[in-house]
Parts: sequence; C-alpha cells; structure tokens
Amino acid sequence: MNANAESNLLVSLLPLVVLFAVFYFFLIRPQRVQAKRHKEMLESLKKGDKVVSSGGLICEIIKVEEQFFSVRLSDDNTARLSKDFIAYKLDDTTDKK
Repeated sequence: MNANAESNLLVSLLPLVVLFAVFYFFLIRPQRVQAKRHKEMLESLKKGDKVVSSGGLICEIIKVEEQFFSVRLSDDNTARLSKDFIAYKLDDTTDKK
C-alpha cells in the first residue's frame, strides 16, 4: 500500500511540474534573455549613437555618464536622459526608412 501512495503522490504532482516547466520556457526564460540583451545594448552605447527613448524621442548621445546619458534632441537642445528610459538603439538601416 505504501508504493501505491507514493505513485499517487507522483501522479498528482506531475501536472504542477509540467505547468512550472511551461511557464519557465515560455515566460520567464525569454524575459531574462531580453533583459540581458537590453543591458548589453545599454553598456555598448557610446558618443554619437542614436537612440529612441521610452517616450519616443530620437536622441543622439553626446556624453556617457554612470546613470545618465547627455543627449542632443536637436541642433541647440540638449538634455540628460536616464539609462532606464532608453528603449533601443537606432541602427543605420533603421534611419534610411
């Protein structure tokens, strides 16, 4: 009877294990990979790169600081932008659309 109880426990826990595996491979892991790529992109940004902020502003980086970027919005407007609000880097191929 003890073996029967152990197999019932295993069968009852199997759906939970499968559910956790599905969540990990379809939700948690891709989110971690995306966060890692975004962090690497932020670390690789340098003076002269064009970026898009989370608010949709297209800016050119003029100075890299520890927590901020000094950016040029237009010819005579500059601002400081937190690294947390950089959405993505504009590539040369993106500019030509």
